[in-house]
Amino acid sequence: MEPGKGKGRSGKLYGVGVGPGDPELLTLKALRILRKVCLICVPQAETRTESYALNIVAEYLDRDRQEVLRLLFPTNNEKAAGDVWRQAADSLSARLKEGTDAAFITEGDPMLYSTFQYVMDSVMENHPEIPVEVIPGVSSITAAAASAKTSLAAHGETLAILPAYYGITGLKEAVANYDTVVLMKVNRSLLSALTDLEELGAGDGAVYVKRASTDREEVVTDLKGLSTENLDYFSLLIIRK
Repeated sequence: MEPGKGKGRSGKLYGVGVGPGDPELLTLKALRILRKVCLICVPQAETRTESYALNIVAEYLDRDRQEVLRLLFPTNNEKAAGDVWRQAADSLSARLKEGTDAAFITEGDPMLYSTFQYVMDSVMENHPEIPVEVIPGVSSITAAAASAKTSLAAHGETLAILPAYYGITGLKEAVANYDTVVLMKVNRSLLSALTDLEELGAGDGAVYVKRASTDREEVVTDLKGLSTENLDYFSLLIIRK
């Protein structure tokens, strides 16, 4: 019988976190699952020509045996994206019911700002007979902290993770209420607000990390020298009081 398939049973859906970028940061379990399954599902923004997650694991896949299914989704239309994920879940479920095991790969961890959550929720709600397993991965947050040698939280300290920058008032509130604040996907608006860390109540305890763990990694501790040219979709900012 072909590996990753089972006669007379439903296939299993795996949500596999493939880490922040360095292929060596894959867990042993993630690697075992990726080599076992027949179908690799890859989320990819329709505005991009390649998948970041797929690039991380490409060297471990057997293209002669394994099928790669790209799932394109819109980035600026929440309703359209929801429809795409529901359709993707239904299409995947049809394959899974044939006995095919599938791994839905996502950078970082599947349970932290991941597109896998939409597919997982739809499959579990509409096809409850299909088994689902989530394989945790190293998040970009912990990878960035490691690269910057910056503690996220020590004993008794609090940590906040914000998905985007919503305004100077919200950022001030987060910095005031938490010992550490992590801001995902640094953009131009946030960069402007960071020109005066003292005003934010953060002092000089901030570090910017781009593409953590990869050969394109950049760690910036002097934010005054940070420019829009440094900004990257796969970036974050750690603010420590």
